[in-house]
Amino acid sequence: MAVVTPAPVTNAAHVTHRRRQLAAGGVVLVAVALLPLFVTDIFLLNVLVLTLLYAAVSQSWNILGGYCGQISLGHALYFGIGAYCASLLYVNFEITPWLGMLSGGALSALLALALGYPCFRLKGHYFVIATIVIAEIGLLLALNLELTGAALGIQWPIGDDSWLTLQFARSKLPYVYLALALLAVTWLVTWVIEESRWGYWWRAVKDNPEAAQSLGVDIFRSKMAAAAVSAFLTAIGGAFYAAFVAYIDPDSVMAFRFSLLFALPAVLGGIGTLWGPALGAAILIPLTEVTRSYAGGSGSGLDLVLYGVLIIVVALLRPDGIVSFLHRPTRNRAG
Repeated sequence: MAVVTPAPVTNAAHVTHRRRQLAAGGVVLVAVALLPLFVTDIFLLNVLVLTLLYAAVSQSWNILGGYCGQISLGHALYFGIGAYCASLLYVNFEITPWLGMLSGGALSALLALALGYPCFRLKGHYFVIATIVIAEIGLLLALNLELTGAALGIQWPIGDDSWLTLQFARSKLPYVYLALALLAVTWLVTWVIEESRWGYWWRAVKDNPEAAQSLGVDIFRSKMAAAAVSAFLTAIGGAFYAAFVAYIDPDSVMAFRFSLLFALPAVLGGIGTLWGPALGAAILIPLTEVTRSYAGGSGSGLDLVLYGVLIIVVALLRPDGIVSFLHRPTRNRAG
């Protein structure tokens, strides 16, 4: 059967909407880039870096979980692969983390394709469980392999500040702009994909797989493509995180809580939308960091309680997420 690809919508209102999205993205980019001029507190800058990073990784998760409808709770595996690739290449062979990012992204994309071949034959909660199990296997391997430093982890050598090694001991500003660039790239990739053939296919697969297949959509190939793109971008985020903290161990990059933190901003902000992950991260990540900072050990787990309360409230008031407060979403129109 010939594959039927929906014709792109070209009416003037839609084109205007797309241009406004792009313009809004540019305005937000400039506004965030100017924030460090007014915010100089190290703690707040650290929160800003983490917020931008999680917004980017959540947007990456959203490509598979939001647009394609394949809910994964194992993306910490790809995040960890990116972190370990950059760390091992830099620490052992003095290869710039920039190449480590690309290597980790490529390896994660290939692994996503390899794992997707059997896993995408599963449906519903069976697929979700499979992603959790695979990620936990990756965590156990990292905890026991000598290559990864086992439970001791990998410490990055501290040298002079350099864009080549992504090491900046004297200022957080470079990390702010690197995280902002990562978010801008993932947002732009998502914006482009929305109106591409893959974007239409993914939303069709999410909404009604049987109807999509009857129209000639290759469901399996669509899921595989979404998984590869999502894994690649997630691994880039992991490599950046490793450079930012200069030390990683399995629990700090591959624990199950990271998979949840990648999914929660998108779920809270608006799953399958362009702005949802960023809005969700802008609320959840500062909330987490402030709670940990001011509550200390006595507040252990309080951030999870607040997560739950927020998600329940939003689910009751706006099932489509926080982004639906900004406009009334229409079917199959993203963010």
